[in-house]
Amino acid sequence: MRPRRPSPYVVVAGVFFVLVNVLAWRNNIISDFGQHASAVERVKAHPLHPANPLVDLPGTDSPYYSPLIVVLGVIAKATGLAGWQVLRGWGAVNLAVLLTGVAAFSRTLSRNRWVPVLALAAMMLLWGIRPAAWSGFLNVSAMTRNLTFPSAFAIGLTLHTWALTARAARRRCSPLTHAVVGVSMGLILLIHPITSIGAAAGIAAIVAGWQRGWDRRVVARWLLTVGVAVAIAVLWPYYDVFGLAGDTTVDKFHKALYGRRLVTWYGLSAVGIPALVMRWRRHRMDPLPLLWLADIAIAAYGWFSGHYTYGRIFGLLLFPPQFALAVELTRARPWPVARKVLAAVAAAAACLGLLVQTAAIVRLPPIGPVRLTHLVTWPSYAWVADRVPVGDTVLTDDFHATHVLPAYGMFLVSDTWPDPSLTPQVRDRRAHDVRVYFSPHATASVQRLIATRYHARWAFLDRGQPVPYGGRVVAVHHATGERLVSLTP
Repeated sequence: MRPRRPSPYVVVAGVFFVLVNVLAWRNNIISDFGQHASAVERVKAHPLHPANPLVDLPGTDSPYYSPLIVVLGVIAKATGLAGWQVLRGWGAVNLAVLLTGVAAFSRTLSRNRWVPVLALAAMMLLWGIRPAAWSGFLNVSAMTRNLTFPSAFAIGLTLHTWALTARAARRRCSPLTHAVVGVSMGLILLIHPITSIGAAAGIAAIVAGWQRGWDRRVVARWLLTVGVAVAIAVLWPYYDVFGLAGDTTVDKFHKALYGRRLVTWYGLSAVGIPALVMRWRRHRMDPLPLLWLADIAIAAYGWFSGHYTYGRIFGLLLFPPQFALAVELTRARPWPVARKVLAAVAAAAACLGLLVQTAAIVRLPPIGPVRLTHLVTWPSYAWVADRVPVGDTVLTDDFHATHVLPAYGMFLVSDTWPDPSLTPQVRDRRAHDVRVYFSPHATASVQRLIATRYHARWAFLDRGQPVPYGGRVVAVHHATGERLVSLTP
């Protein structure tokens, strides 16, 4: 009996898994990693009542304490590993969930074994002419930076949930299957709320397009799905996810997802729109066009309402044209002229996308008048972690440091990213005190008062910032000139 050869997707996904994990592991800690790793560290210290991820206050009702973060915190406590080590290692799990999710959802669209290969290529390359590395954006360059984020796990789980939803809609599965879909939806809602909106839109589109027959049993089972999802969200003890619905704390930061970036960040995905139109002409209730339109409506609501956080849906909005293109390019030959043109344009777009993504990771020289964007790597702050104990508070206004130092278990005086669990008054007061502390007009008594108020034992300074009164420089980074200062005698 001949040994069974692995499918093309198993080979491609295996190579991709190794490559992305290596690239992600080589990157220094960057961006929101610090906040998530800090949350893991807080759960490790106090699993039932963790402190706020960034400041030395109770973490009651902080949305960072999702089921995923709590599980990682328990793993850190059981193994004795640091929170950042557990989170970094979890990146491989996130990628495995995503890759298997691509395969599972692709099988609901086509049995052709090349569909998941092309779908993965489209997901990674068909974005824009400039790299987009936001949390929840899963192109190649972004994944080398945010592979470990909860959003990556939530999106992978979303693809599995859509695949299970398709099975339930087409085969009239048991109530247990519907309950599992509800559990998955509840977890996505708690882990990454904005992804859950796109996930719910996908479930609705699949049910609308593929549900075979409606009767009381079918309605009851889908109501069971909704009920289980809501129950999980309501019963989660760490925070109230529904309390985030009207929160506008971070809307202003997400305005950058719109405007001219609609072309530069997402433009290449438009290659898949003709494939969506082809699917729609064959079946007016096809889930992919329905999902695409629903995601556009969500993104448009974010723009017109001023709730720009809904722009985070762009990561999922690209999925329908990307998957539709993968299916259309694997349909049986002979190809009509329209499909041949689509294939040629898609190949050219993929080559351009590959160039953009490669340049984002590896610095390339300009190609003629075109300057390719390279995503900068942040400096390492392991030298600070070697000297500052976990749980100590550091005074700093350095952009990179405020994002990275919490990964090693340090508290800040002012949070980097607004946490809805802190009132605006608390956040504003702390931010004001940091500005006063580093003001060139600050007196010794004012600096001592602020350091004492927040129990800060350390200050972290940029090159050129004066040493605070009574401070003692304990370490200097040879390349950046940044300094770590002890504020204790």
